[in-house]
Amino acid sequence: MSFLNDLLGGQGQQGGQAGAGSLIAVAGQLIEKAGGVQGLVGMLQQHGLGSAVQSWVGTGANQPVSGEQLGQALQNGGLGSLVQEAAGKLGVDPNVLLGGLSQVLPHAVDHLTPDGKVPAQGQGGGFDLGMLEGLAGKLLG
Repeated sequence: MSFLNDLLGGQGQQGGQAGAGSLIAVAGQLIEKAGGVQGLVGMLQQHGLGSAVQSWVGTGANQPVSGEQLGQALQNGGLGSLVQEAAGKLGVDPNVLLGGLSQVLPHAVDHLTPDGKVPAQGQGGGFDLGMLEGLAGKLLG
């Protein structure tokens, strides 16, 4: 997990948002590109991660997914290029980045759905990286 810790620990605060070099920032970009939490959850459910994603939203334990499973779902959902681009910026193999994201994304979705429900569009369904503040502390703590 040292790679995960390095990425999370390397997130300098710039204007109240996580630095672009962090996993949380990449997770945030994925959520944003997918159209918010609702969009990401729907897309991952459509592409084979239904029960795992439902556990992230729900109030119970988060089911794990592998980096490979996540990568397949993101690729099929049209977000594979974002992962490739982020991996390039971070100077890591996309599979390594997906491994880290498979650890962070369940926590991010869980964090953004505290009452076990996905916010509807227009009802807090908007997303900004500030919503993920505090998540790094939870993951590293």
